[in-house]
Amino acid sequence: MTSASGPAAAWRSANQGDLLPSGPAGRLSAPAGDGHGPETGPPTVTIGSYPDYPSAQRVVDYLADNRFPVENTAIVGTNLTLVETVLGRMTTGRAALLGAGTGAWFGLFIGLLFGIFTVGNWLAVILVGLVIGAIWGAVFGAVAHAMTGGQRDFTSASSLRAGQYAVTVDAQLADPARQLLGRVNMPSSATNAG
Repeated sequence: MTSASGPAAAWRSANQGDLLPSGPAGRLSAPAGDGHGPETGPPTVTIGSYPDYPSAQRVVDYLADNRFPVENTAIVGTNLTLVETVLGRMTTGRAALLGAGTGAWFGLFIGLLFGIFTVGNWLAVILVGLVIGAIWGAVFGAVAHAMTGGQRDFTSASSLRAGQYAVTVDAQLADPARQLLGRVNMPSSATNAG
């Protein structure tokens, strides 16, 4: 029977069968919990569901105004949808213009840094930095857009929207929260008991 030798065997024997070596932060250990993600805290109960965020926000604000411990509440958006709103057509000229704007800001920053240490005309240094930044930004913007090969000829803005907003509280505080909300006329699409 042959025994393993070399760095791997030495490492195994030095770590007494561990599968991973220690890192810069120290010895590795198994994750805590049941292996299904981070601990979630105490159990919560949904006290109401609302069609929009302002309604759920008003509920939490009402609870806060009545001295309810709102640090034990959460607004949970469900049925998330990614909405990409198309803002307009992207042309090489527009890409160059947007790049010029970004480059001008960067050039202004660099010009200000150099302007601080300039003995002579510091305003000229700032303006030169701004102009050079705008020129290079326009070039890079146009080239970057041309390299896409027409695959994305539009600009857009993305946002996440929830279909419903639930207000949850820690389970032990659900009854006091429901009593407070019973005093105010705030319609909810689903108020859970329990």
